[in-house]
Amino acid sequence: MQRTFVAVKPDGVQRGLVGEIIRRLERSGLKLIGMKLTRVSTASANKHYGEHRGKPFFNGLVSFITSGPVVAMVWEGKEAVSAARRTIGATNPTEAAPGTIRGDLALDIGRNLVHGSDGLDSAAREIQLFFKEEELLPGWNRNIDEWVVEI
Repeated sequence: MQRTFVAVKPDGVQRGLVGEIIRRLERSGLKLIGMKLTRVSTASANKHYGEHRGKPFFNGLVSFITSGPVVAMVWEGKEAVSAARRTIGATNPTEAAPGTIRGDLALDIGRNLVHGSDGLDSAAREIQLFFKEEELLPGWNRNIDEWVVEI
């Protein structure tokens, strides 16, 4: 089973969409194994968006993610990274498919509600940035797991 990191950004928290975003990820079959409401420090934001350092939008990313609370989450499941990204939708909400979080709930690339890891390496890095291993509950059994993936 893979793990992936997803964060509801300050715009999603402010708009009261945390529950809707969690519902959609759960419905995709992913299992929530860690979650916290937190404020991202500037130092953590710089690490989180480190691959964008030097790009014209970097300072805006850091400023926005530190502007209010976020809900940081770790999800587990078969092909968790691609499953979460498919559920989240394209980065630009105007290009996101209907039925995705961004396609249905967002209008602006700068206010696209949610971040999802783009690969296994970034997922591992982002999970470690936001969570200690003891804060996660991997391996807990849901009664529906056998109906979600072939075991």
